[in-house]
Amino acid sequence: MSEVVRLEVADGIGTIVLDRPKMNALDAEMQRQLVAVAEEAAERTDVKAVIVWGGERVFAAGADVKEMAEMSYTDMAAHVRLLQRFSRALASIPKPTVAAITGFALGGGLETALCCDFRVVADNAKLGLPEITLGIIPGAGGTQRLPRLVGPAKAKELIFSGRFVDAAEALEIGLADRVVPAAEVLATAQALVAPFVTGPTQALRAAKEAVDKGLEVSLDTGLEIEAQLFTGLFATNDQKTGMRSFVDNGPGKATFEGI
Repeated sequence: MSEVVRLEVADGIGTIVLDRPKMNALDAEMQRQLVAVAEEAAERTDVKAVIVWGGERVFAAGADVKEMAEMSYTDMAAHVRLLQRFSRALASIPKPTVAAITGFALGGGLETALCCDFRVVADNAKLGLPEITLGIIPGAGGTQRLPRLVGPAKAKELIFSGRFVDAAEALEIGLADRVVPAAEVLATAQALVAPFVTGPTQALRAAKEAVDKGLEVSLDTGLEIEAQLFTGLFATNDQKTGMRSFVDNGPGKATFEGI
């Protein structure tokens, strides 16, 4: 089995590298490896933040259409569970995550990027969900995560048309968080998450969980989720460290242990 997804760790940042020539088409094996690598990144204590990186040429040009073209309804009823599983695994990483996007992020590639907390996009990149042009719809979370990010009307327009958006439009509608020259994408992603490496790990985990779960429920339920997570942080060393440092030395000077 070739390694088409790998986790590289340096300075507290885990980089999930997509490496299936030529265009990082997300076939079933690549999806399985993404599940395993995402779970590894979630569990490793030396990984404090995560970047998903497709390389200098392309992020991911979508699912492997050749693999799916002749699937029957029964075949896809089983395969769609894998589509959902790899995207859920990425979205569930309890640490700050950023997609570093060069070239194309299309279909399953964009759905992979939508699983991340942030997206750094090359100024020459193209993003889109073109599944409608194949007679289908996005199946790895695109119909759910895109409208939560850019709003339902814009998401419907992009999904219904299947058109690509450039980096400038992606930034305008909130699909991109940073737009930089292609050569600077990975470094910008690293700089974006670097402050989180020395941050309070449990508080960052709680903040991500509060936002993500809160988007799925009523405001009242979301407030209860927040209250429980907020209270739980008073059982951590970092809460004691952070508050004592604030009292003694002023804001922003605490050194956190991550526990």
